[in-house]
Amino acid sequence: MDDVIKVDDRWYVSASSSHADNRTRVLKQGETFALFNRFGDIQRISIGEQGLYHQGTRYLSHLELLINERHSILLNSTVKEDNTVFEVDLTNPDLYEAGKEKVANDTLHIFRAKVLRDGCCYEHVRLANYADETVELPLSIEFDADYADIFEVRGFKRRQRGKPLPAVIGKQSVELAYEGLDGVRRRTRLSFSEPPTELTPSRVRFHLTLPPRGRCNIYLTIACLQGDAECEPRHYKQVVQETEDSLRKVEARCCEIFSSNEQFNNWLNRSAADLHMLTSELRQGPYPFAGVPWFSTPFGRDGIITALQTLWFYPDLARGVLAFLADTQATEENPAQEAEPGKIMHETRKGELAALGEIPFGLYYGTVDATPLFVVLAGEYYRRTGDRAFIECIWPNIERALQWIDQYGDVDDDGFVEYQRHSDKGLVHQGWKDSNDSIFHQDGSPAAGPIALCEVQGYVYQAKLYAADLAAMLGEHNQAARLCSEAATLRERFNKQFWCEDIASYAIALDGDKRPCRVRSSNAGHTLFSGIADKDLARKLADTLLQEEFFSGWGVRTIATSEQRYNPMSYHNGSIWPHDNALIAMGLARYGYKEHAMRILTGLFNGSIFMELNRLPELFCGFVRRSGRGPTLYPVACSPQAWASATVFYLLQTTLGLSFDPASSRIYFQYPTLPDFLDEVTIRNLRLGEAEVDLRLRRHPQDVGIKVLRRKGDIDISVIV
Repeated sequence: MDDVIKVDDRWYVSASSSHADNRTRVLKQGETFALFNRFGDIQRISIGEQGLYHQGTRYLSHLELLINERHSILLNSTVKEDNTVFEVDLTNPDLYEAGKEKVANDTLHIFRAKVLRDGCCYEHVRLANYADETVELPLSIEFDADYADIFEVRGFKRRQRGKPLPAVIGKQSVELAYEGLDGVRRRTRLSFSEPPTELTPSRVRFHLTLPPRGRCNIYLTIACLQGDAECEPRHYKQVVQETEDSLRKVEARCCEIFSSNEQFNNWLNRSAADLHMLTSELRQGPYPFAGVPWFSTPFGRDGIITALQTLWFYPDLARGVLAFLADTQATEENPAQEAEPGKIMHETRKGELAALGEIPFGLYYGTVDATPLFVVLAGEYYRRTGDRAFIECIWPNIERALQWIDQYGDVDDDGFVEYQRHSDKGLVHQGWKDSNDSIFHQDGSPAAGPIALCEVQGYVYQAKLYAADLAAMLGEHNQAARLCSEAATLRERFNKQFWCEDIASYAIALDGDKRPCRVRSSNAGHTLFSGIADKDLARKLADTLLQEEFFSGWGVRTIATSEQRYNPMSYHNGSIWPHDNALIAMGLARYGYKEHAMRILTGLFNGSIFMELNRLPELFCGFVRRSGRGPTLYPVACSPQAWASATVFYLLQTTLGLSFDPASSRIYFQYPTLPDFLDEVTIRNLRLGEAEVDLRLRRHPQDVGIKVLRRKGDIDISVIV
C-alpha cells in the first residue's frame, strides 16, 4: 500500500497512483446513499465526500479491498442503467512474495457488486482463478467509520464531538459505534458470509485457496443502525431481487418514452433512472430527495419543481410531494426556524448537528417561494388528474398558504412578497438563488432587505389564479373572484415596477427601499413561466434571454456576462442550471416563442452527450460553448440531482405543447414541434384517469403528426395548430 500515505493523522493517495481517481459511483435507496470510487472502495483521504451515509450521517468513511496487500487493477466500473446495482470488474497486478513472482498479472478476475436496501449496503465479492495452478493468497478489507455529519463532511467545524465506543467483534461480524452529543448511539455492523482468518476493529482478512479455474464468493453486509435497532438478515441475491421488483412497480405507474435518437434516449433513460433512485417512499407518499451528496433529503422548492416537471408522466410524485409538504406546513412562529403559520418548509434534516441545533435545518422554513409554489403544484395536479378528493383533503393547507402570502409574505404591506431572515444562522437569501452574493445591484453592491424577487411575484400571481380555479371547483365563488382580482392587480403593479427598459428585462429584485436591482438574470425568465409578464414586454425579454451574453450555447446563464458579478464558475452568478432553463423554456413556449425554447432544449441535449452517464448535474459552468468540447463541470455540483434529472421531461412537454383535461378525458397537443435531432417520439401508457393511450409523434417539414397506436378506455387526443 505504498500509494497511500499518512501525514499528521491525515491520509493521502499519491497523485501517481492509479487509485487516485476522483470520479465516483453513486447509489441511493430511501434515506441511505453511498459514494464509492470506481474500484468500489471508499478512499481514506483528507478531503472527500466518499462514504456510506444514512439519515445525514456517514456510517462508513473507509472501505478498501486488497489482494495480497495490493490494490487491484480496474477493468470496468458501472452502475446499472436502472441504478439498482453497482458492479466493478478488477484484476490483479503482479503479486510477489520474498522477491519472487507469486501470481502473474491478469490471472484473477475480481468482481464486486453492491446494492443498498433499508439502511444496509450489501456487497458480493467473487474471485475467479484463470491460472493452470492453484493460487493461495490473502484477501483483506480495511474499514473505518467517522460518523461525520454531512455538514462536517462539507466543512462545518464543530467545537466538540461525541465519543467513539469500543468495537464489538464476533466470529463473523464486527460492530463499530459512536455516541453523539445528542445521546444517540449510531452503529455500523459489518457481517461476513465466511469465517475470516483475522478480524480486528479496522480489518478483516481471508486466506483464499483457488484451484485452477476455481471460484470463491464472499458476501459482506454493512448495516447502519441507531440505538438498539436491528436489521433483518437477508442474502445479497434476495435484496437485489427485492430492489428490482420495487423499481418495476414504480416504473409501471409512469409512461414510457422512446425516440428515434439513441443519444436522446440515453438522456431520457438516465434521467428516469435517477429520478426513481432519488425518490424515497415516505409515510405520505413518494418524495424526490433533492440530490446526492449534499441534499439527500426532502427540500420544499426542489420537490415541488421536480414534481411539476414530471407531472405529465408521473402524477403520483406530485401527490406525494403535496401530502408531505401539507403535513409539515408551519403552524406557529419560530424565528430560529424561519417558521410562520401557513409557510411551506425549505428543508428537513436528520443527524447530530440538526438534533442539537448546531445547524437550523432540522425543520427549516427559510424559503420565500415554496409556499406559493405549493399552491401552484396543487392547481397543476388537479388540472392533470381531476383528483377532487385529494384537493379537498389539502384545501385547508392551501388556504393557510394563501394566508401566509398575504399576512407574512408581504413584509412591508406594499403588495409584493418579500423575505428577510430572522436568524443569523439562517439563509441570507431565500429564493432559489440562495448564495450570500446572489442578489445585488447593477454596480455589484449587495441588496439590502426586505427583498422582493421578480420570480416570486410571478409564483404568487400564478398561485392566486390556480387557487381561484380550485375555490370555484369547491363552490367558493366569492373567494375565487377575490383571488382573480388580486392576481390582476399584482400583475399590473409588477409590470410597472419591475420592468427596466434600459436592460430589456425585469429587475432581479426590489430592495428594501424599493429600488430595482437592474441586473439581467435568468430569474426574469420565470416570469414567462408564471404568466405574469406583459405580452409586449415578454417579447423583449425572450430576445434578451437568447442573446449571446445570456445564452452560452449550452443554456441560459444565471446572469448575463456583462453583469458586474458575472463569473462563469460561480454557483449562482454565471453558471447554467438545467431546471432553471426548463422553466424558462416552458415560459417561452407559453408566450409563443417555441423556437427560443427549442434552442434551450437543443443546447442541454448537446450538453448531456458529453456528461458521464449522460447525467445532467445540478449545474455546470457558464463558459461559452466551444467546438469539440463539452460543458465545464462545476466541482461540487450534486449529481444526480432531482430537478436536473426532471429537466428533459419538462422540455419534452414544452416542445409538444402537452396538457390534459380530465373532465372531458382529453389530451391536448398545442402547436407541437420537435427539434431537428428528433424525427420521432413514442409515448406508451400515457394515462388520464382510468384510461391510457400509446402515441407516436413524427416530425414533418411543417408540423408534427400524431398517431394513436393503442387506446384503452374513454380518452381523446386533440391537436391545436
